[in-house]
Amino acid sequence: MAAELPPQLQDQLAQLQTLQQQLTLTVQQRQQIEFQVKDAQRALEELETVAADAPVYRNVGGLLVRTPGREAVKKQVQDDVESLQVRLKGFEKQEARLKEKATELQSKVQAALKNMGSPPASRPASGRKSGT
Repeated sequence: MAAELPPQLQDQLAQLQTLQQQLTLTVQQRQQIEFQVKDAQRALEELETVAADAPVYRNVGGLLVRTPGREAVKKQVQDDVESLQVRLKGFEKQEARLKEKATELQSKVQAALKNMGSPPASRPASGRKSGT
């Protein structure tokens, strides 16, 4: 059937497929950032339960490193949350734009496919009207 489609429609279908792949990737990235935000927020909640003078360790690569104190770690984690939320907003905007473009293109493709199917069906109908 793809061989019967006009080149413009084939291009639109390829664009739609690319948009859908980009959308899938963007959704996955957004979900990863959301997970990181929730994880960092849980860390902040946990830091609230730790005594101010208790030793606090931070994961750096494959090591646990002792930090200068709870407040320093709390500040670092809050900064991490803020930057993650900025990235999250960017992914949400990108996702919305991709969804909008994909919806528009899908509508165009569906309309083109519908128009391709309509002329053969309308020709016999118009032929019957003129014959009666």
